[in-house]
Amino acid sequence: MNDTTDEAALAEESNQINAEVLQNISVTLSIEVGRAQIKIKDLMRLTQGSVVELDRVAGEPLDLLINNTVVAQGEVVLVNERYGIRLTRVVPASERMKNL
Repeated sequence: MNDTTDEAALAEESNQINAEVLQNISVTLSIEVGRAQIKIKDLMRLTQGSVVELDRVAGEPLDLLINNTVVAQGEVVLVNERYGIRLTRVVPASERMKNL
């Protein structure tokens, strides 16, 4: 191999992502029950026991977000007295890319 081939091979290696490094990157996973828009004056009136109505209907799937991007939907389940989510739909990668 000549120097040009060696340089090209090294450049190719440096452009590849190490799978082990990629798998150890932390992401933020969150579940969204719903959203609401209210005026600041109404926000200031909230007290313990106040109810804020969300934009979702009871029984509608919850959104599973990774770094604020919806990647799946599901329903609430209990796992050893902790909340969990059972996925009912995974958003296809092509659909997620449209929303970026």
